[in-house]
Amino acid sequence: MILRRLVSSVVVVLALAGAGQAESMADVLADSYENSGLLDQNRALLRAADEDVAQSLAALRPIVQWSANYTWSESDLAPPGSDPTSGNFEISASLLLYDGGASMHRTEAAKALVLQTRQDLVGIEQDVLLRAATAYMNVRRNSEFVALRNSNVRLIQEELRAARDRFEVGEVTRTDVSLAEARLAAARSSLAAAEGSLAQSIEEFRAAVGRRPGNLAVVSAAPLDRGPEAARAFALRNHPSIRAAQQAVTSAELSIRAAEAALGPSVNLRGSASVDDEGNRAESLGVTVGGPIYSGGQLESAIRQAVARRDAARAGLHLAGQSVAQSVGNAFAQLRVARASSEASQLQIRAARTAFRGVREEATLGARTTLDVLNAEQELLDARANGISAQADEVIASYQVLAAMGLLTAEHLGLAVQTYDPAAYYNLVKDAPASLSQQGRALDRVLQSIGE
Repeated sequence: MILRRLVSSVVVVLALAGAGQAESMADVLADSYENSGLLDQNRALLRAADEDVAQSLAALRPIVQWSANYTWSESDLAPPGSDPTSGNFEISASLLLYDGGASMHRTEAAKALVLQTRQDLVGIEQDVLLRAATAYMNVRRNSEFVALRNSNVRLIQEELRAARDRFEVGEVTRTDVSLAEARLAAARSSLAAAEGSLAQSIEEFRAAVGRRPGNLAVVSAAPLDRGPEAARAFALRNHPSIRAAQQAVTSAELSIRAAEAALGPSVNLRGSASVDDEGNRAESLGVTVGGPIYSGGQLESAIRQAVARRDAARAGLHLAGQSVAQSVGNAFAQLRVARASSEASQLQIRAARTAFRGVREEATLGARTTLDVLNAEQELLDARANGISAQADEVIASYQVLAAMGLLTAEHLGLAVQTYDPAAYYNLVKDAPASLSQQGRALDRVLQSIGE
């Protein structure tokens, strides 16, 4: 009963689409963009990658530390009357002067990782919007199926009443009545299945968009300005998975240079100043030069590991290109099939409607049986269902084409949303601001607003 009420309310809302303000596809996509927890999660991962740049940069700056100690000791060898306690306070500083470029390469690798993560975020955005578009069309598809099945049940009920009336006057046999009763039971079963599918599509819509479906308007396929080959070439240059894989290769190449630089010497400037509890002061300043002689093969292994990861990243770029090219081809193939099916379904509907009307008129004259009428009605029902599915599949396929090209984004679609700026947080942290600086305080306010 609850399922029936839920489905009926959605069907009524969709049936009144022309009577009130209808929700467009753009409205639903905008809500899915703003309500997506998956996007929020990956934006946080991007901010974490931004911090890797700040941490790598911090290694090139002076490191200042302090330490204080207070010690109590007792010994038989201590002079009589000596103080058993001692204290010391020290400030020390160190600065990396030279490490063969290892720190610089690690910083550049972290920047490439940020660019890769940005492209991954664009890919997630496409997944979110495609899921919402698919959910939109499935709610419309299944709601129209429910309306169609309801109409079918009412029509068969009329046929059953007519068969019973004709049976009463001896025009048909009991077999005709039984056939109509069996077809009515099957129609009611199909209606229940359609209502179940609609309930599931409503739940998927709620998960994808963040709310229940409202008054969903009829939509057309997304406009496409490129053919299959032009779209494939565009995608191989601009798809976020391609760009992410390219940045992964760049980061891996820089990691190799950083690992190789670790074999060379490093130069550090160190200084310290201390004072003890008796007022004695000590200062020191010096330069430390050093490098590895033997590390048990650890540094060499790190280089080989970085090379292997670079090779894997290159292979990943190749695979990403294959996947994108295949996705574009598949999306256009699905679009062609859906369009051809839609055109054929319209012809099928017109022919089936004419045939059904003719068979029903002939049945009233006794030239056709009840079974002939039921069969003609079923053919018309199937034709209408095929037309509904083909139209929904065409719209979904058009959005799949946009996703395969890397264009299913809020910016490209012109959605009425405040788009997320991936560079905003990076610009705040790229210089590794300290918490006491003005930029650091501004960053604290940004983090607080994000948390809210």
